[in-house]
Amino acid sequence: MSAADRRQHILEGIAAAAKLARRDPADVQLIAVSKGRSAEEIESLIAAGQRDFGESRVQEALAKWPPLLARYSDVRLHGIGRLQSNKAAEALQLFSVIHALDRQSLLDALVKEADKARRYPSVYIQVNIGEEEQKGGCAIGEIGALVAAVRASPLPLAGLMCIPPLGLEPSPYFALLAQLGRHHDVMTFSMGMSGDYKAAVMFGATAVRVGTALFEDEC
Repeated sequence: MSAADRRQHILEGIAAAAKLARRDPADVQLIAVSKGRSAEEIESLIAAGQRDFGESRVQEALAKWPPLLARYSDVRLHGIGRLQSNKAAEALQLFSVIHALDRQSLLDALVKEADKARRYPSVYIQVNIGEEEQKGGCAIGEIGALVAAVRASPLPLAGLMCIPPLGLEPSPYFALLAQLGRHHDVMTFSMGMSGDYKAAVMFGATAVRVGTALFEDEC
């Protein structure tokens, strides 16, 4: 399959899931996770119409994305990986959206650098939805305070983000994030990846982060 075919297949999957959930497929943003992918692979998807891409590591993104962003000014780059506060300035150079805000100290660092650069990316609050010690994300009980802090800052609140525990059925975690969003008056969600994006759409995802299924043919 070509890059265009793979992208169309994912868009059709999003549309089918949205139809079942009585949602408008246009309300779901497809983010192509391009970590570990070459500029040539990325450009094939850009040529197919893809405009939102996600990178996990700031250094990898800095190494390959500036020339691409210069050539394709309408492409939006999303920072989807765990972010250290000392990388805030570099992240702001590249990312239009940051998906992994999980603590007050990182928000403070981002606001400080954003004010310097006069560039204000939107941020998703990452929630540690499975309460996993090894995983990033704020605790469920801390969502309200972080939501309030972002809303009081100059950075737009994009929504809530989660990564369900590996190896477990993801749907209950998507449903929980949606429930938490309603409780905190946040109705936009970055959730769902190659293997579970349809379920995420069913539970209200407004952004899905798909990598393998966009860049590789299914076996």
